[in-house]
Amino acid sequence: MTSLPAGKLDRRITIRRVVSETKNGVGGKNQTWGDLKTVWAQVKPISDGERWRAQELQVGAIATHRFTIRWGVGVTVLDRIRFDGREFEISGVKEIGRRVGQEITAVARAE
Repeated sequence: MTSLPAGKLDRRITIRRVVSETKNGVGGKNQTWGDLKTVWAQVKPISDGERWRAQELQVGAIATHRFTIRWGVGVTVLDRIRFDGREFEISGVKEIGRRVGQEITAVARAE
């Protein structure tokens, strides 16, 4: 695969990253998040079947969405995604092809 089809990248998402951290006085940290980059993406909710199988394999939050973007942003599991007014915590990032794109799995944050 040499590129991702532009027609499939039809949603705008914003990659967010921690810009500052301060101690909160009770042993934790307060993080301030900033927008890193807004990019075109393909967004797919993860099916109930996939979620069910994943839940059997791991404990904790189960991915709710899969985002596909072009290579170049450098997304990591320390980042977040803002899409459609919601925040998503990134649970996994996988390279597509040889630096063609990234497939990101994420969990919708509880508001």
